[in-house]
This record gives sequence, C-alpha cells and structure tokens, in this order.
Amino acid sequence: MYRVNTGMRHCLVASTVLLGFMFVKAAAAAERGAPPGHKATRSMPVATRRPIQTRVASHPANPVMARSSEMLTVAGSQHALYGGGGMMKIETAPYSIQTIGKQYIDMLSPTATVLDIAKMSPSMNVSTADTSGMQGGQIQSRGLTDADMGLMLNGAPATAANYLNEDADAENVERVTVTPSSSRIDLPVTAAAGGVLDETTHTPLDKAGGMVDFSYGTNNMSREFIRLESGDIAHSGMKGYFSFSNTHARSWLGAGINDRKHIDFGLRKSWANGSTSDFFISWNSEDFVIDVKPTVAQFEQYKHTGVSYGRNAEYVSGNYWKNNIDHWNQIFLSAHQHFVITPHVTLDITPYYTLGRGWDGSNGGTTSSATPYYYADGMLAPAGTQLTSYFQQYADERVGVMANFGVDLDRHNRLQFGYWFENYATPRGLPKSFTMSDGENPSPNWEQYMVFVKNAAGQLVHNTIYTNAGDELHSLFIEDAAKYFQDRLTVAAGFKYVMTNYWDNVVSTSSNRTYGTNTTAPLPHLSIGYHFDRENQIYLNAEGDFRQPSPNALTINSKGEMPKPQYSIKEELGYRYAGPVLIVDLSFFNINITNRLLTTYTSTTQSGTINAGNQTSRGFDAMLSTHPWHHFSPFFGFEYLHSTFDTNIPYATSYLPTKGKQAIASPHVITSAGLSYDDGHFFGNLSLKYVGPQSVTLVGDQRMPGYMTDSVSIGYHFKPISFMKSPTFRLNFRNLTGSVVRSSIYGTAINRYAVTLINGMAGPSTGSGAQFWLEPRFSMTGTISTSF
Repeated sequence: MYRVNTGMRHCLVASTVLLGFMFVKAAAAAERGAPPGHKATRSMPVATRRPIQTRVASHPANPVMARSSEMLTVAGSQHALYGGGGMMKIETAPYSIQTIGKQYIDMLSPTATVLDIAKMSPSMNVSTADTSGMQGGQIQSRGLTDADMGLMLNGAPATAANYLNEDADAENVERVTVTPSSSRIDLPVTAAAGGVLDETTHTPLDKAGGMVDFSYGTNNMSREFIRLESGDIAHSGMKGYFSFSNTHARSWLGAGINDRKHIDFGLRKSWANGSTSDFFISWNSEDFVIDVKPTVAQFEQYKHTGVSYGRNAEYVSGNYWKNNIDHWNQIFLSAHQHFVITPHVTLDITPYYTLGRGWDGSNGGTTSSATPYYYADGMLAPAGTQLTSYFQQYADERVGVMANFGVDLDRHNRLQFGYWFENYATPRGLPKSFTMSDGENPSPNWEQYMVFVKNAAGQLVHNTIYTNAGDELHSLFIEDAAKYFQDRLTVAAGFKYVMTNYWDNVVSTSSNRTYGTNTTAPLPHLSIGYHFDRENQIYLNAEGDFRQPSPNALTINSKGEMPKPQYSIKEELGYRYAGPVLIVDLSFFNINITNRLLTTYTSTTQSGTINAGNQTSRGFDAMLSTHPWHHFSPFFGFEYLHSTFDTNIPYATSYLPTKGKQAIASPHVITSAGLSYDDGHFFGNLSLKYVGPQSVTLVGDQRMPGYMTDSVSIGYHFKPISFMKSPTFRLNFRNLTGSVVRSSIYGTAINRYAVTLINGMAGPSTGSGAQFWLEPRFSMTGTISTSF
C-alpha cells in the first residue's frame, strides 16, 4: 500500500521528455486589457487571455493599439512596468506580489543566486552561505521559513532554498516573483503559508547569437559563462539556447576549495493561434565545503579575536576540510505545454522531473575495541582508526504533472479546473567509511574504504542505516473567476483538495521499521479586487494552507507517529497605486497556524521535523518606488511583523513555557532601500537592508541583535565593437563595512539556559543555544560581458 508506484513514475518521466520535444502546444500571448472603467474591444480570441490572477492592466507608457481584428501591437518597454530600477513591478492581481525584474538582475554579480535576487523583498530575511554562488541559503518570511514556501522554477516545484542555486544560472533568470503568504490555486504546491517564490528563465531569442561573461573576485573566485542562441530555426517558430558555466572559489571562512559546473538548455515552439510549447532542462555538479554553523560562543570568539571556527587547512583532526565535502549532482526538467483548443477553451499541461544524487561527509570519530569495525576483506581495523560519516542520498527524485483546463463560460466568467499528480521518493543511507590516509573522505561507494560489522551469524555486513521514504500526492482543484462593472471588480473563488500517501521504511543491521499513513486536506481560495480607476486598486485575499513533514526530514516518535500536518488560515487586505511617477503597494496580513512544523538539525548533515504548537503572525508590508527621474529610480520596502506562539509546547511529561512569547526567527521590523541609476551607459545600484532583533530559541531565552547588510553595483555599457553588440564592465561589492554579523538561525534550538517546565519540574538544562548563519565578509567581483 505504501510502496512507490515505480511504473507510474517512470512513465511520467518519459512523458515529460516526450512532451517537451513534442511542441504541439498553446500558451496564448497575454492580452493587455483596456484601462478599468473602459469597455475593451476584443481584437484577439477570448481563449488567448491569461487567467485573471495574472493579467496586467495597461499602463499609460504601454498602450495597446488594435491594428486589426486579428493583431495586437504593444508599444513601449517592459521596463515601464517596473520601478526602482527593476526592484518593483506594477501589479494588478488580487493578492500581494513582489516582482524583481531583469533590469535589477543584470546589475548584480553573475554569481548571484535566486536568493540574492529576492533579498530586497520586504517580506523576507534571506541568509546565504557564500558570495560565489556555490551554495544556496535560507529564507525567513512572516515568521515562517522556506520549508513553508512553494519554491518554483517556471511554475514547477524546485528544490529546497539551500540548493536553489543549482537550478538555473543568474544570466538565464528573467524575473523572480514572490507572493508572500499566498499561492495561485493552479500551482503544484500545498505548503505556501510563507508564500511562493517563482523564478522564470530566459526566453530564447528570435535571432541567432549569444552572450559571454567572465568574472573574477574575492576568495580567488573565477567564473566563466557562455550562452548560444539558435534563433528562429528555418522560420519554423522553434528557437532555443544552450549555456554553460564553470565556477571555482576558496571558502570565505576557514579552508577549502569549491567547484561548480552548470548547464541550462531551453527550447520554445510557437504557433500562430497563440499555442506554445516550452522545454527547460538544467544540470548542476558541485563539490563544496560544508560550513560550520557557529554557536554564540564560537561567533563571539571569531568576531572579537579573529580566531576562525571554520575548517582546518591541514589534516590534524576530523575538522579537516577535505573530510567535510558536499558532492552533489542535480537535474531539473520542466515542459510547460499550452494548447488553444477553441477561442474559448484552453488546456495547460506541465510535467516536471527532478533528480539529485550525492553525499555529505563529516567527522565520524575513531574506531574503538568496544565496537569492532572491519574492512571489506575481513581485516579488523585497529582501534583509533579515523572514520568518515555520510548522509548519502541514493536518489532524491520528484516527478509530477499539473493539468489545467480553462473555459470562458460567458463574457464575465472563466472557469478552470484541473488535476495534479506527484510522486516523491528519497532513498538515503547513513554509511561509514574509513578515512583516506591523507584525511580526505573517500566516496562512500568505494568498497575498499567501506566499514563492515559482523551480524549474529558472524557474517560481514555493510554498516549503514537505509531509509526509503516518500509520498504520492493526488489533488483536484476548481476555480471560477468573474469580472463585473467594466472589469473593475474581479472575484475568484476556488477549492483545492489534496490527498497524500506517506511511507517511511528504515532498515539497519539490527532492526527494521515500516511506517505509512494517508492524509487529506481541503484548501479554499477566495480573492476580490476592485479598481477605482486606472491608478488605484484595493484587494482582499483569503486561503487555506496545508504542510506535511518532508519525507527527507521525517521524525518518527517513540509511538511510531510522525509529526501532525500543519494547517494555516491566511488573510490579506491590500491597496495599490500606480501613477505616472510613483508606485505604492501596501498589504496587511494575518496568519493563524495550527501544529506549527519546525526543522531541527541533529548534525551538520541531518535534520528532522517537530511540532511546535500554534502560532499567529500578523502585520503589514509597504513598498514604494518611482519610475526613472533624471535616470535615478529609488525603492523602499518595510515590514512590521508581530508573531507569537499561542500555546505551550509539549516537552517530556509537561510543557515548555512558550505561550505568548515572540516566535523564533520573527523580527518585528525589516526594511529595504535601494537607489538605481541608468543613463544607457553608466549604471549602478546601492542596496541596504535592515533586519531587526529576533528570538532564536523556543522559550525565548536567547536573542539575536538586529543587523544591516549592504551591496553596491556599478558598471558601464560601451558602444558596440565589431561582433560585440553590448560590451559591458561592472563591479559588484558586498558587505562594504566588513561587518561580522549573524543573519539568521540554523534549525531550531529549545533553550540557552536551564528551563523550568509548566508543572514546576526541571526541563532542559543549560546548553549551547542556537546555531547561526553568518553574513559573508566583504567581497568584490569584477565582470566583463557582451552579447554577440
């Protein structure tokens, strides 16, 4: 009952690839409607309109001119829809959206990850591990984490925030959209209490050519990138691109060398009726040093004395950098197919597939006479032999498909309904190996270094714990979106129902355990938007949200139970103003969470999930920017957050005193400010972000002070030279002051000091408290680039 449906998974993998190359699709060109309050003349089939949630009202700088009954011409530039130099976009959907555009992305270093791009969003506190784009990081959003967010690439589920850098290179990212605390009903996501982060990749160009860049910077970082464009192939409507990048850098904290190789490939086929077929695949291979996440004592020592807690350069202990390496290979594939069946009927199908394999190595201690370990040939390892412990991911495989059928019922109503299937399997092991003589961790697959033990029959068996966990999800959804009063009023009401089958099978040398369960969740959606005129809009959004523990971080208690699913009710009330100069977005939010799920880290390579009672988060976001004024474009963002635990959290036979205390990782204030300049040749951006103090333990006895980060980008676009169409030079600086600050917590800590439980009994004793992410030290990157 709980076995992986292998046949179906393999069938879907094959279907995904075939659909991507099939190119018989339909994704209508988005219609730009007339300004609210005016009757629109239909010059395109109704079926080519985008869903109401994603439609963008026409702006004075982007008029739509009907040239005939069959053709639309859009005047102006996409930049007219953005303010703050691409840091804010004019939106009309009836829920909060924060979009970062290509203009801002192109000012950043090519080593920027999607988290670096989204960092200035006022609703998020982003922590990154390095400045060379080797690793991802972590997100805090409205008192929640990236585990409570839908992380997407081209509308398909991506991997965790700590590995988002593996899915696409920055040069191939067109925009990043954040919808805090909300998600469209037709997205393949359930856990979105913290919202959705969706990155959209490069659309292949109509003309053959490409671009190339080279970067060099701090920590001996070097990076090369090239993208080749096919252009329209034989006037067939088919076009594609291929890109490759190579990155090499030293670790910024402690010793170690990091390497990354990455490939992106995109293909699009378009038809005259508006149908489109898109195919995207990426491959990523990395070897990077697993950083130490410091306690407050280690951090203070490093800050005041400069003594690093990072990895050692020489083989003197298990902290040697070559014994703490993450080796990983990742493939991501999506193939969005959009069919225009009739002028009033559309079908969207998005199959997707991800596969990751690799391992994390760490100090495994040494052998002892009390527990004999053997080599593969049966030789007993001497006591004191150095060991390496692994978290080995044999496969982290996700395959699924989202199908969405849309029908225009009449001139007011558009109905969409669909089905979502996903199968996720994550077989993994915890093997040990004998460390190589030079201190380096060998591959856990090399038999000559594997650790064996003897079973009761005296036979040699590989010393490991094997876990095969996963889930299979089925979901149905339906939504009706209606427009009235000359499209001023938009009302969308829908319902999504999710059914999930879980399994978790554990096999060790001493015992076996099999666990399985089924869960269901109803997820209602309601949004209302009203345009007073073409510049002013208000909206209301309410949703239900459901999160289950991830199969790759399940924690089964002594009763054989996994943590309870988390359920959230979210409401938003917002106002927008989009004038000829000023753009304003204000949203108030309230989130009520039951059975809050939190991630705990048992080591640098392993994590689990626990329930932490109920939680309430409420506050407001504000964003303000302008269109360019004398080439300057300012941006300002602000969030106020009040997030508290509503219950005392169970501990042993009593409860921890947590009710009414500030929820962990929930700063009251987050502010963002940016100033961009672009005159066509000179360009630059200055960005500042402040994150207020926050609680970092469940019982609230340890806090992290507020901190500020900064970055500067400056560059120059030269005139075309020969085949070089856009020769450009830019410099990127980060953490100009060299501040040594903590940016967020790593996992969840219960306490820093001894705790008395609610019943008066002694609880957890004094400990080391939380572990932290650090803001990387000062770095500088120089880049030369051109298209051709």
